[in-house]
Amino acid sequence: MPLWHIYHPAEIYTDQDKQELAAEITEIYTRSGLPAFYVVVQFHEMPASTMFVSGKPAGDTVRVVVKHLARHLDDPERRKRMTEYIDGVLRPYTGDRGLHWEFHIEDTPRDQWMIAGFWPPAAGSDAEKAWAQANRALPY
Repeated sequence: MPLWHIYHPAEIYTDQDKQELAAEITEIYTRSGLPAFYVVVQFHEMPASTMFVSGKPAGDTVRVVVKHLARHLDDPERRKRMTEYIDGVLRPYTGDRGLHWEFHIEDTPRDQWMIAGFWPPAAGSDAEKAWAQANRALPY
């Protein structure tokens, strides 16, 4: 599953902004066949006194941590394209609003992940397709 942690200044995003960004993030993954319920986006509102860059308050900074569990990109060119694509998705919610933004992507081993007590089915398998269609974990 992709798990996105978005750390942002307090009150910078409306509920609608959050919903729209979460939908755009979900689309990144569902286009490649992942079940939508794999995608989790968490917004962490940071009071001005809690975000620092270079040891100084950074009330204009958005920091995103993306954790990939369901899929890993081994090819350097595909990794670069994915990173640039994510940057493009974030830009309207960050740089285009005059905010400083940073993100990084972590790959977590697939064998250290379960959903609702199930090991996720193999990538592209019939079971994974069934999960995507049902939008929930199913016995297989």
